[in-house]
Amino acid sequence: MVGGIPSVVSATHEADHRFTVEGFVCGADGKGSANIDVLVKDTRISYGQIVKTDGNGYYKAAFHLHNDNLGDPLLIEARGEQQQQKVSFDPKDLEAERGIQVNFGAGCIHDRESAPLAVYLGLGAVAAAVGGFVGVKLIRSWRKQEQKRGKSQGKRKK
Repeated sequence: MVGGIPSVVSATHEADHRFTVEGFVCGADGKGSANIDVLVKDTRISYGQIVKTDGNGYYKAAFHLHNDNLGDPLLIEARGEQQQQKVSFDPKDLEAERGIQVNFGAGCIHDRESAPLAVYLGLGAVAAAVGGFVGVKLIRSWRKQEQKRGKSQGKRKK
């Protein structure tokens, strides 16, 4: 325990009783800050924990909460910066993971759930190539139709 707050909590319960707060602590350059203490506390029930960021600045705190905890105020603090959030989830959804993402740092550009930028750039390049190919085919088709119209109009004039 650190200051009356447990430093490690293992949440192995079902998704409908688990609530996670995760995010990144980053510097102004957008890079993650390693080994930073992050306090995550449900202030209504006075329960919290301190977790450390990993080498990428990522942290994750898991809580065992129930539907009656919906709306509880959360305090998340890292490097002296505090953020206030609320426990939010759909109480009817008993399967989806419940949680929120809270980032610290002006340049924080990470998102644990999103794909790396290279994936988006690659998909964009493929989409542009396919779009270009389809565009060329359409233009050629239109030109052929125009040529046919021109020939058929020329025959009528005779």
